[in-house]
Amino acid sequence: MTVAVIITGLLPLFRGSGTGSEVMTRIAAPMVGGMITAPLLSLFVIPAAYRLLRRRTD
Repeated sequence: MTVAVIITGLLPLFRGSGTGSEVMTRIAAPMVGGMITAPLLSLFVIPAAYRLLRRRTD
């Protein structure tokens, strides 16, 4: 839910036009990408890595 709110807040910066929009788009684009990949990493990659490491120790 927090990720959705942050992405929703960044979309006007990402799609904006006008004075300074080129700079703000360059700032907002990596932030949107990071906010999309961070939950995917924490939901899928980290538990899978934990499970793989846990199997080796058992």
